[in-house]
Amino acid sequence: MRQITGLLRGLRQGGGDRGSAAVEAAIVIPGVIALISLAWAAGRIGIAQSKVDAAAIDAARAASIHRTAAAGQPAAAAAAQGALRDQGLRCSATSVRVDASGLGAPVGEVGTVTVTVSCTVPLADLTIPSPGAKTMTSTFTSVVDAYRQR
Repeated sequence: MRQITGLLRGLRQGGGDRGSAAVEAAIVIPGVIALISLAWAAGRIGIAQSKVDAAAIDAARAASIHRTAAAGQPAAAAAAQGALRDQGLRCSATSVRVDASGLGAPVGEVGTVTVTVSCTVPLADLTIPSPGAKTMTSTFTSVVDAYRQR
């Protein structure tokens, strides 16, 4: 009988904190890992967007130094493709739209060239391997020198 009374007394007093750290870790660690993974994925997507921004800037500048729209459009496309390739961004689909109408502005008037670069990046390249893709788009406008011979 004494053994049973001692056992019941031990149950009433509780088991203390023994094992609670393991339970807390089992609950908290997956959440922390998910939060870190989310921050990492957002950072990778941000870096990819900045690479598309840089490609749009390069393309607009390349188009704006040409004298005609016919020469500026292929130069912009080549500059955008080259910038994306040089920065290591693998696009499954790329689109470069050029508005080079500012190259036809008369001497003395400021013209502009606007380039829009779109790049579809597989999410497996950016984040934890997963299906799907994200299309990133960037537009940049470059000024054409007003007093340049056209």
